[in-house]
Amino acid sequence: MASNILRRTFATSSSAIRIGLIPADGIGREVIPAAQRVLEALPNGPKFDFVHLDAGFEHFQKTGTALPQSTVDTLKNECHGALFGAVSSPSHKVAGYSSPIVALRKHLDLYANVRPVISVKSASTPNQKELDMLIIRENTECLYIKSERIEQDPKTGLKVAYADRKISEYASKRIGAMAFNMALTRQKLREQKPLAQRFWKHAPRVTIVHKSNVMSVTDGLFRETVRAVKESNPELYSGVDMDEQLVDSMVYRMFREPEAFDVVVAPNLYGDIISDGAAALVGSLGVVPSANVGDSFVMGEPVHGSAPDIAGKGIANPIAAIRSAGLLLEHMGHTAHALAMYDAVNAVLADASVLTPDLGGKSSTNDVVEAVLKHL
Repeated sequence: MASNILRRTFATSSSAIRIGLIPADGIGREVIPAAQRVLEALPNGPKFDFVHLDAGFEHFQKTGTALPQSTVDTLKNECHGALFGAVSSPSHKVAGYSSPIVALRKHLDLYANVRPVISVKSASTPNQKELDMLIIRENTECLYIKSERIEQDPKTGLKVAYADRKISEYASKRIGAMAFNMALTRQKLREQKPLAQRFWKHAPRVTIVHKSNVMSVTDGLFRETVRAVKESNPELYSGVDMDEQLVDSMVYRMFREPEAFDVVVAPNLYGDIISDGAAALVGSLGVVPSANVGDSFVMGEPVHGSAPDIAGKGIANPIAAIRSAGLLLEHMGHTAHALAMYDAVNAVLADASVLTPDLGGKSSTNDVVEAVLKHL
């Protein structure tokens, strides 16, 4: 998947992989440099060139622009991939501001947000359930098209807010195809492990999340289109099971029996909520990575926010960012190096002696990075 990324060529004599670094706000400025250190330390790893780029709410406050056009142009014309830190989007409306990460997904056509949620048992989490779930979220549509308006109710004279929701057959079809393809890819990787080491021991499965019992038009189209991906490719996907969950029952069942899910595919808003909630199953948002994936570009992004309450204290958890850098490499075809990063992180989590406060430890960001480097 996304194997054509490294075929992009630029006006440079360097043979290095050029990665755009966008720390943005808050702890993004701490965890992205941490991920960079691990990339640079990979044994026999590829050569990297890192390009530092601006974006974020703090940049908006200084300049009036949350996403400079120069950042977009550099990513499109000079970079093979990117790492994005975190953004401090305010909960209230700020005139002229819109989220730079949402805009980047649209500018670069990063139509899939890929979020693995994997458990690692340790002495500090002896009761953690074994799960290996991949949540694939459509990244360009749904309510996040940000088409909102306020009108006045002629009867009451009070304000009424509306939000348009977009679900297209085109976007639903390609996110469905990615879900089924990644189910097959995950199965191939599992088959390389002894059965005892596999959390998921069944045929690969794609679970379609929707609410078409209420939203019969929009969610109905999403459901029908994703189902059609498998039904129209019976030979390719014959080994992949398919089921469905209404979004409310999905949340309930995910917390009760998360081990029941393999690959989950959902529209933008549902996928956002489900994947953030799933982080609670593995201890913290600080350990859950994601990758924004398109056909010719990948941008790694830790799931956590900017955490202004701990920004600058040196205690931010860098694991999500490091894993996101691993996802970046994985989707660029450097699977062995990505696995080395995952294994190093898992070893640190399993040992449980070096953990940041969000996981119940007392270690610093740098302590965790040093422990990961040691296990590399």
